[in-house]
Amino acid sequence: MRKFIQRSLAYSSACAALFVFWSVTAVAAPPELQTPAPVIYLADNLDEKDRLGWCIDTLGRGFSEDIQAHSCKPQGGDVQFSLDTDTGQLKSVAFDGKCVIKKETPNETVPFGLVDCAVDEPAQKFAYHQETMELRPSEDETLCVVVGESSRSAGPFMSRSLVLAACAKTEVELKQWIIKQ
Repeated sequence: MRKFIQRSLAYSSACAALFVFWSVTAVAAPPELQTPAPVIYLADNLDEKDRLGWCIDTLGRGFSEDIQAHSCKPQGGDVQFSLDTDTGQLKSVAFDGKCVIKKETPNETVPFGLVDCAVDEPAQKFAYHQETMELRPSEDETLCVVVGESSRSAGPFMSRSLVLAACAKTEVELKQWIIKQ
């Protein structure tokens, strides 16, 4: 009987520890944003190790025609984007005259590019829904701009894919953006 009680207590303790772990990890936590405005960043820090948050970013160092999600860099730079509310364009701060575009033939891992801004280009128009904090391509507002489910190392920082997904089927923590102008 004594062994049964010890095993029951051990099992109960393990269950309690798992419950506490899941409770803590399931709670959304905002990042400790250090990037200067303007910046567009994910409302949830997810697993960003330094609590810097997730920003829209050019892939690799410096200018790139491909876009990803990346740790928000304290010094800013290529993680700084703004939303032009008049045109609906996501404009790069670091690369003057460059805007985010939903590629014509997007692949699953890199559906966005960075190209010369063109006000009349429908694929460069995005809508921000303040009430849901969703960023959607104006051409198809059933889709949301979301970060990928898994992160990877990116030097001293972290990165994730920046993709399009059905808004109705995407977890909130992967699709809620804050725009700081």
